[in-house]
Amino acid sequence: MIETNATIINKAGLHTRPSATLVKLAAKFRSDFYISKDGLRINGKSIIGVMTLTAVQGSELTLEFDGVDEAEMAEEILDYFKRGFDEL
Repeated sequence: MIETNATIINKAGLHTRPSATLVKLAAKFRSDFYISKDGLRINGKSIIGVMTLTAVQGSELTLEFDGVDEAEMAEEILDYFKRGFDEL
């Protein structure tokens, strides 16, 4: 299992478009993916779950990846976070 933190850096936060893209990205992998924020832990492959996080700019999230392709999944998803969901 890989566990790491990520910070929301784009101005609009984790709104509908990046949430949908994040879920679509996660769905390409077989590993499990969970996101935690303020004591709430959700399935990162669920659009409803991701939207309930209400993660604004500056939010600190804990990301968990667990499974056969966890390293590749973590790399791709962390890159998406670092790119500011392609909104910078």
